[in-house]
Amino acid sequence: MARWARKPIDVAGRAGGWLLEQPYLLLTLTSLFWAGSIVLGRFASGQIPPVTLAFIRWSGAFFVVLPFAWPHLKRDWPLIRRHWLLMTVLSLTGISAYNTLAYWGLQYTEALNALLLQSTNPLHIAFWTFLLNGVRLTRAQAAGILVSLVGVIVIICRGDPTVLTTIGINQGDLWMIAALTTNGIYSALLQRRPAMHPVSFLSFTIGWGTCLLLPLLVWELATVSVMQVTSSNVAVLVYMILFPALIAYLFYNRGLELIGPNRAAPFLHLIPVFGSALAILFLGEVLSLYHAVGYALVLAGIITATRRSAER
Repeated sequence: MARWARKPIDVAGRAGGWLLEQPYLLLTLTSLFWAGSIVLGRFASGQIPPVTLAFIRWSGAFFVVLPFAWPHLKRDWPLIRRHWLLMTVLSLTGISAYNTLAYWGLQYTEALNALLLQSTNPLHIAFWTFLLNGVRLTRAQAAGILVSLVGVIVIICRGDPTVLTTIGINQGDLWMIAALTTNGIYSALLQRRPAMHPVSFLSFTIGWGTCLLLPLLVWELATVSVMQVTSSNVAVLVYMILFPALIAYLFYNRGLELIGPNRAAPFLHLIPVFGSALAILFLGEVLSLYHAVGYALVLAGIITATRRSAER
């Protein structure tokens, strides 16, 4: 049996207990919240320095979750101390590095480049899951990832594949690739996380990951312009704290725990799907045939990769 298939957390009967047993819904909502994070991260580039954005996002999330996590943290503290190295690596890759590198990349790259690179996220996860845990993709999982990847490209390129020939590489793309590498490592190592309460795991990794950002924050404050406090910047930060940081990571961690990283990976292809849908709803973009084709391919890929026969 795969290592992620541990004894389920007893959440039945608690508020939100039903939701925390629905991995496909959890991962879908995660992609929705992260789609908003990419859009707003691009909007905030040039207004909120990247390390400042990551630090405020995670420190805010930590103080929000701490009152709820405190009893679980006290109970799980011996387990955390016993696995301090693994917990530090998870905090560094999933919290400190991933989002900071992504925000750095968004300072320099175009939205099209960022979305195309994000679409390779499942491939990074599959690679690191095999390298670190020896878990291979099944044929159905590989087919599902490839089909949904085609759907993502259709949406991003607006149905015109020649758009791919106009894309250039810049330093922001390299930062994005580094971010995706750290997320692949984090997703693979989640299979080895200690069997502890999800809220105590989330709060510790967020809190420790925020502390690991402090040296970079000091450097940025000394060398880069300080964030301007405006209503739009405050609204961006509130969204980042509550949805992409706190709720999405709780849902993502739980979704991977329930079905494993390889079956969960294609759900990340919903990020550009939701991004384009948000553009249609709020930016006046017209719904076109390529949207429908891309959405259908992404959905088909997810169904293929997550069906029961795709599980090892």
